[in-house]
Amino acid sequence: MDLGSSEAETLERTPGGPEGTGPAEKPRSLWSDAWRDLRRNPVFIISGLVILFLVVISIWPGLITSQSPLQCDLAKAQEGSQPGHPFGFDGQGCDVYTRTVYGTRISISVGVLATLGVAILGSLLGGLAGFYGGISDSLLSRLTDIFFAIPVVLGGLVLLSVVTSNTIWPVVGFMVLLGWPQISRIARGSVITTKQNDYVQAARALGASNSRLMLRHITPNAVAPVIVVATIALGTYISLEATLSYLGVGLKPPTVSWGIDISSASAYIRQAPHMLLWPAGALAITVLAFIMLGDAVRDALDPKLR
Repeated sequence: MDLGSSEAETLERTPGGPEGTGPAEKPRSLWSDAWRDLRRNPVFIISGLVILFLVVISIWPGLITSQSPLQCDLAKAQEGSQPGHPFGFDGQGCDVYTRTVYGTRISISVGVLATLGVAILGSLLGGLAGFYGGISDSLLSRLTDIFFAIPVVLGGLVLLSVVTSNTIWPVVGFMVLLGWPQISRIARGSVITTKQNDYVQAARALGASNSRLMLRHITPNAVAPVIVVATIALGTYISLEATLSYLGVGLKPPTVSWGIDISSASAYIRQAPHMLLWPAGALAITVLAFIMLGDAVRDALDPKLR
């Protein structure tokens, strides 16, 4: 056998090249590097576990409580902790522990739905404006300025005060209506920056259509800032729902909500502080967990920290 052909066959069979150092390592992407960093970040692990627990009990509250949040006994109103009722009772004699558990479902649902709506609407409008520019970009900029001028709480008091529905959809719709401008500006700036990169210009020079440029080249590389802002905003929307419910314009009884329970307990803060502390504590932990998760994701996706 010819020596040259024998050496060539050997190199083909040897993984990794002539020295046999193993298979060539796959090129790493922003997302793979981010996931590697997140797995090593204790803040991400702790907040992720807390959020996972909250999601599980919001879907299956019966896993940790067998009582109904609407089952009340006025004879036990404002009483403290008892066997089988570790958080005591509220002003109507309802079990505070059960209502705190079931309140997780409403808060998580409102936060997730509002975040999805804001992210989709804001990304779509901001991405298109940043990609095409011109008149559409100018109109979007002026429109976002108008919405930014509306105080969120005051807007909620005005818009939701005329709503009589007991469902979460009016509250979610209000959050999407006033929340999309922030995401749209983030998406617009990210798209403008990304479309100037060399690989986008090369794809355009090769004849790629606008839809292909947006879907294959720009969106995957411009979506990271939107994900970071949306993750942090989720905790803000949960807090906003509780604030609106506390003010009486958000969710309304008999819906079980932390904001409603905090509002009802505020009048008895001196006689029965446990009625306020437990739902307020659950709200604070939930909001903090999502903010910590967003901070961890931001650090992992920020190229300046690499």
